[in-house]
Amino acid sequence: MASTQLSTDHVLGIKYLNVDDINLIFETAENFKEVINRPIKKVPSLRDVTVANLFFENSTRTRISFELAEKRLSADVVNFSAASSSVKKGETLLDTVNNILSMKVDMVVMRHPAPGAPAFLANHIDANIINAGDGTHEHPTQALLDAFSMREALQSDLAGKKICIFGDILHSRVALSNIYCLQKLGAKVRVCGPPTLIPKYINQLGVEVSYDVRQSLEWCDVANVLRIQLERQDIKYFPSLREYAQYFGINKSLLNSLDSEVVIMHPGPINRGVEITSDVADSDQSIILQQVENGVAIRMAILFLLAAKR
Repeated sequence: MASTQLSTDHVLGIKYLNVDDINLIFETAENFKEVINRPIKKVPSLRDVTVANLFFENSTRTRISFELAEKRLSADVVNFSAASSSVKKGETLLDTVNNILSMKVDMVVMRHPAPGAPAFLANHIDANIINAGDGTHEHPTQALLDAFSMREALQSDLAGKKICIFGDILHSRVALSNIYCLQKLGAKVRVCGPPTLIPKYINQLGVEVSYDVRQSLEWCDVANVLRIQLERQDIKYFPSLREYAQYFGINKSLLNSLDSEVVIMHPGPINRGVEITSDVADSDQSIILQQVENGVAIRMAILFLLAAKR
């Protein structure tokens, strides 16, 4: 029988979710997707629940998506940006959070540059924690919305489907969460990019590794193209952006020369003309805007399911 409750009190990473959890989130998100396409987009599901968005790293897209999801569910929302906070004055993570919790917050959505920060929090405070990205570790809600969008685009479940993740795998938390999520759903996963941007031991996760963009595009049903994360790169991993675009970028003429039509995805923000050209990002094969819409539905589903466990 299908599960009606999450097996966990937090969403810290895909690693800690089972297949039933993932399917339950997808099922719930489908219902919420119908809600956000109505003229009146609000439901009272989280009335009297207070959610704090703690962003210790800049993120416009993820923060807006979570905030929208919370407001669609009628939650009370507190936004906290560490860039302009007491953290700059030396306050510890635990102090910051305890101060916010003393304001009687029920759930915390957290993005932090340190891997494991949300898990540390979950062990120390009495609130549901949702990881909105921790360092180069995990970004579970992005992986869930990506897999949900793939299922929608392919009009089938992902068992046996071939998914290739292109680009900066080394600095990406999206890549790791995607690999865990897709493998749990039975997909075949490959990564493709310059050797310098692919982690040394990634094949231990059971993924294929390729350095050939054309061959990987021929192989896959879905191409999930990641952003080059220049802000995380402390040394030069390739000679220039122009050279990266030439050897590893995806353009329309390359897509048009393939035998089959590949679904194109990108978690955003896009470096147009580097990972993909504008005519690819804006083409019929691209589901980038659907990913954004699905992001709100997936995050509503997670907030709703965690609140049900309180």
